[in-house]
Amino acid sequence: MVSGLQEKIITFATPVFFLLIAIELVASRLMRRQVYHLGDALSSIGLGVLSQITGVFMGLLRIGFYAIALDHIALIHLSARDPWVWVSGVLLYDLCYYWLHRGGHEVNLLWAAHVVHHQSEDYNLSTALRQTSSGVFLGWIFYLPMALLGYPLQVFVVVSLIDLLYQFWIHTELIGSLGWFDRVFASPSNHRVHHAVNQRYLDRNYGGILILWDRLFGTFETERVEEPCVYGTRSPLRSFNPLWANLEVYAKSWRDCKRASTWRERAAIWLKPPGWQSEEMAARFPQVPFDLKRPQFRPQLRALSALYAVVQFTLVLMLSVYFLDYQKTAPVLVAMTACAYLALALFTLGAWLEQLRYAALWEGGRVVVTAVVVVMYAAWRGTQAVSPFAVSALVAVAACSLFALWHLNRTRPDVHLAEEIA
Repeated sequence: MVSGLQEKIITFATPVFFLLIAIELVASRLMRRQVYHLGDALSSIGLGVLSQITGVFMGLLRIGFYAIALDHIALIHLSARDPWVWVSGVLLYDLCYYWLHRGGHEVNLLWAAHVVHHQSEDYNLSTALRQTSSGVFLGWIFYLPMALLGYPLQVFVVVSLIDLLYQFWIHTELIGSLGWFDRVFASPSNHRVHHAVNQRYLDRNYGGILILWDRLFGTFETERVEEPCVYGTRSPLRSFNPLWANLEVYAKSWRDCKRASTWRERAAIWLKPPGWQSEEMAARFPQVPFDLKRPQFRPQLRALSALYAVVQFTLVLMLSVYFLDYQKTAPVLVAMTACAYLALALFTLGAWLEQLRYAALWEGGRVVVTAVVVVMYAAWRGTQAVSPFAVSALVAVAACSLFALWHLNRTRPDVHLAEEIA
């Protein structure tokens, strides 16, 4: 029941998110501001999709862990019928979120999950959808105070959604300072600072709904007109690969662990702030100095190649929406296979956006596998389960996609920036 409510709210909110993204895109064009770039935007949305489809298997862990804690450590049991429980629940959840968020920047193990949200070098509403697929494993620990105080499970789930949905609108450059609002609540201006890598702004403004927590605990910084925010991370991802985006810091930290000479140093790599090195490690493996004026990651695409990416990404997005409904009644193995396919699809599209050498081959293989699986599934289940029209349409789409891939690789006109159509 609780998870069903969560799904309904997210299902309702998703089309609203995309509508607001479209409005922001049009508004930015009218204002003659370039806040969207095709590859970056599709990468961010794709990571949000990956987070949702993997959340089918892992998302309930957070709710499950909270329910178990509520049963075993609650000092009292509050009632969801009392309005004050909901109001205080929002405040307490936001305080817990503040410490989780702060930990995600100050502890490398937590940063390894949270880094996904910061990898974009743009700052727009699509960035808000850029979410991790691994944060569930440790994030639940920070909400144990709510379980200890006996906040009901349904209160925990609803206030968590309130906190999450609130933060969508603050990911924009088009809304400036809001005066007194900026002093109390998390706002676009405050959150721009949080995403910036400028030294003045680094690791500031963690609040989800209230910025008062940052003022209280000494992590607040005001956005300054004379110092525009530069977005991304200090170790740029420089990739549209959604799998690598989720594994990047884990892999680098594991590499550093193998280089370390003591177990204490290995533990410190995970528990110290991101980028920490012992004196010995820093001498042997010096890090590349951070350059605030580094060039942004903007792979070039021909206009037709960019159009192909948009069409294919839209189809994968539609399949993902279908999967989220289909998995409710599907066998676990089938659901896991479908999830793996969608992750692979996002991977190949990321390679296409980067114009990697074998991207067309990978993408062509994905299209062929898609068509074959659809035909085989239809033959197995029959017309009662799968419409012949739907099968024919999907096969036709696959054929058109293969022709487009062949044409785009055969003809290589002058390259244009993908941003021109984004």
